[in-house]
Amino acid sequence: MKVKIAESWENLLKPELEKAYFKQLTDFISEEYVTNTCFPKEEQIFEAFNLCSFSDLKVVIIGQDPYHGVGQANGLCFSVNEGIAHPPSLKNIFKEIETDLGIPYPESGNLERWAKQGVLLLNATLTVKAHEAGSHQKLGWELFTDAVISLISEQKENVIFMLWGGFAKKKGKKINHHKHCVLATGHPSPLSANRGFWFGNKHFSSANNYLKNKGFTEVKW
Repeated sequence: MKVKIAESWENLLKPELEKAYFKQLTDFISEEYVTNTCFPKEEQIFEAFNLCSFSDLKVVIIGQDPYHGVGQANGLCFSVNEGIAHPPSLKNIFKEIETDLGIPYPESGNLERWAKQGVLLLNATLTVKAHEAGSHQKLGWELFTDAVISLISEQKENVIFMLWGGFAKKKGKKINHHKHCVLATGHPSPLSANRGFWFGNKHFSSANNYLKNKGFTEVKW
């Protein structure tokens, strides 16, 4: 697997990319893509970094691992390709935006439009085997994404981290809460949302208010 990651990130992450665990991980993933159907497409594994430069970064949303259905994953957490039906969690995200900001529910579930505004849509695990949720967990991806979160926390200021659900909240331990804005709530999945742990969190208006107060451009959600 060739690591195709934007130059602004590659320079910062070079020490991590050269570690033994990352070499072992990329060797394994290369073999997986040859012998099995995996998602997202190999050229989109680092899409979150390629669409959101380090200098433009202002919001981080942390997901767990990519969608494992055919044609869904595009390298951005919670996002799906054009023309693909919206998965339940994404539907609930859009419903919350609708009530929070009064923005009409969108046709497209492709969140590239967020990424290009400085929203890093980071899955903790960047690849998955088709129809096998979590199949590439605990192979090294989590170490890599922990390093990414630590790097952002150390080298940036006033970044908004949206931590949705227990898994993302654990990642929050890598964040300096004094330097950054951390918004935590339940996961947007139906299981969590239907139990009252998602709707009404107002993360999107809260994020834009924070950005406005710091003199940054608000995100067009």
